[in-house]
Amino acid sequence: MAVTFLGVRHHSPACARLVADTIRSVRPAYVLVEGPADMNHRMDELLLGHELPIAVYSGYRDPERRHGSWTPLCDYSPEWTALTAGRDVGAELRFIDLPAWHPALAEVRNRYADAEARYNEVTGRLCRAFSVDNVDALWDHLFEIEPADGLAERLAAYFDLVRGDTRTGSDDMAREAYMAQWIRAAAADAGDGPVVVVTGGFHRPALMRLAEQGDRSWPEVPQPPVDAVAASYLVPYSFRRLDALDGYQSGMPSPGYYQHLWESGPADAARRLTEAVTARLRERRQPVSTADLIAARATADGLALMRGHPLPARVDVLDGLAGALVDEAIEVPLPWATRGSLRAGTHPVIVEMIAALSGDRVGRLHHSTPLPPLVHAVLPVVGGPGEERLDLGEEAGRERSRLLHRLRVLRIPGVVRTSGPRLMDGAELVERWTLTESDDRLPALIEAGGYGVDPQEAAAAALAERIPGAGLDQLADVLFDTALCGLGELTGQVLDDLARAVGAATDLGSLGRTLTVALAMWRHDDLFRTSGSTTLGMVVATATRRALWLAEDVRGGPAPADLHRIGAVVAVRDALRHAGPSLGLDTQAALGVADRIAVRQDAPPDLRGASLGLGWSLRGTAAADPARAVRGAFVPASAGDWLAGLFALAREEVLHTGGMLELLDELVGELTDHDFLVALPALRQAFGFFPPRERHLIATRLVERRAGGASAWDLTRLDAAPELVAAGRALDERVDAALRREGLITP
Repeated sequence: MAVTFLGVRHHSPACARLVADTIRSVRPAYVLVEGPADMNHRMDELLLGHELPIAVYSGYRDPERRHGSWTPLCDYSPEWTALTAGRDVGAELRFIDLPAWHPALAEVRNRYADAEARYNEVTGRLCRAFSVDNVDALWDHLFEIEPADGLAERLAAYFDLVRGDTRTGSDDMAREAYMAQWIRAAAADAGDGPVVVVTGGFHRPALMRLAEQGDRSWPEVPQPPVDAVAASYLVPYSFRRLDALDGYQSGMPSPGYYQHLWESGPADAARRLTEAVTARLRERRQPVSTADLIAARATADGLALMRGHPLPARVDVLDGLAGALVDEAIEVPLPWATRGSLRAGTHPVIVEMIAALSGDRVGRLHHSTPLPPLVHAVLPVVGGPGEERLDLGEEAGRERSRLLHRLRVLRIPGVVRTSGPRLMDGAELVERWTLTESDDRLPALIEAGGYGVDPQEAAAAALAERIPGAGLDQLADVLFDTALCGLGELTGQVLDDLARAVGAATDLGSLGRTLTVALAMWRHDDLFRTSGSTTLGMVVATATRRALWLAEDVRGGPAPADLHRIGAVVAVRDALRHAGPSLGLDTQAALGVADRIAVRQDAPPDLRGASLGLGWSLRGTAAADPARAVRGAFVPASAGDWLAGLFALAREEVLHTGGMLELLDELVGELTDHDFLVALPALRQAFGFFPPRERHLIATRLVERRAGGASAWDLTRLDAAPELVAAGRALDERVDAALRREGLITP
């Protein structure tokens, strides 16, 4: 067989040149490339004349699994130069790897991701031998900066050493066996004609061995199961998504730099890298002087010489720039000395340097590129940039809202809701959205096309994917999203799961949140079109009873108010008030629970206050003397937490009961400065349950009681933060105490 095996590193300019030069020299009958074999019949589509980077996005969905993966291609991808050079010399082009949906690639998100984790031991030894920090610097040192003479031999030696005796898993074995059959078939069909095989270097040694003997018939392209949906589409890609330093494990970091390296060589790439960093920093008003650039260039040249590089490599230039532009101590390792996304604490100048190396190139598909039906269904109706106000009381507003919510659920960029119905307030009938242009919108729509052919079907599939294994909080979110999207069929499935989860719930806060959602949907039929559901009513009733049962079992001493727990009691009150008679809820039994908790000293203060408020708000009168209850609960360490529960449930009752505000004013006024500072954070949280109008009413009454004709606005509009005022008072008290202790002032 006249087969030339080229093992490459994905997205390597040096490998891309070698592949193109070899194909033009050999002029093979076949060019075989590691890539999804189910795209072979669409090779003309792939080579239409797109602006790279692009990717083949493959989506798969069956009743048990959903998977999405990318095969990214840029100008300097060896796979891309293999296809374009092969087309130029008239070769037959074939992808020879398994389709992306195949179980052998079930864990693969990016087909051209680095596999160095499988041979860390070897690359680690090489990095130590050549005194470099990581595999990226090692690769540049061995291949990208060195002259092209002997490159094929050096690559072969490198990948032979890297593969070594590595034991591969069953997934790699399946892929390599499949690719080897393509190679044998192509070689047999070519006769005496040459064949060029371009694959990741890790696979090259095994493929050379496997291609020597075996079945020489053309392999079948695997088909997805009959109950599965699998499709592949071209998507615009970006350097940002391709950058390993941005957290995406592609073959190479800093794609902007390697684009320059591909186009004009290492010397010009180093110059352009420095220019890009300088321009980016100056745009952000970071001073970069000519002297800084001279120092950076001198340092980079010196490092290149010391490291044995004929020209400055990427790390030489970066180290030179970092030394010249960063004066402070660097607390975390430099990003190019490691792999993966940037770490917290990375110096801002370093962050901007990495962004400059990444580049901002975004691919563009040729106008003739086939797109999934979802794209055609959405783009004409999504609308241009701007603000939208939707009246949910009108059918047109509701229909528009459902479309936008479906796009939101599908994570389509540039579609953001700024206000509207929330979990805690489903009755709001005005919704506002902000629509913006985004380069990522088309790729996101193409990728979402794997969920369905239109926004309704796609959103339903995306939401259904969130159900398995979801907890109560997550199911509540899914339930609310299905209602906002107008997906009644899915709501039934979520309700069944929700009803089962509610019956076994152990967390009062999560249960309360779920009850809030279910009740809002049960009540507001004009908005959600979900009332009358037997299952939904069962969720409300079961959650109400379960919440009361859980609340009576809660124990705990003084602790910060748990707003989720308080919210659960609010949800119980609303359920009893708005759904009690219809769903057969026993309000008297609930009041009995509330009365018992309100006087139980081993219950948390916030829950005791909320329970008193629950009974007060439902009856219209407190079960016991509220003034006495307030006095009994007014302990500095927990008074605010108790009041938070009370105000959340019986805000209006407290406000309009004679003498209550005066009593609270008296109790606060009796606190020592120290006790007031202890109680202040929780008191602020408690009074935060009053809306602005009611806070103004409280301030008016307090001013009338204490200051006569002063303005309530002055009391509610401090020039300084309350915490600062309190801290000032504490400081004054300490100063006075010190002066008295030293006899400088008299008591």
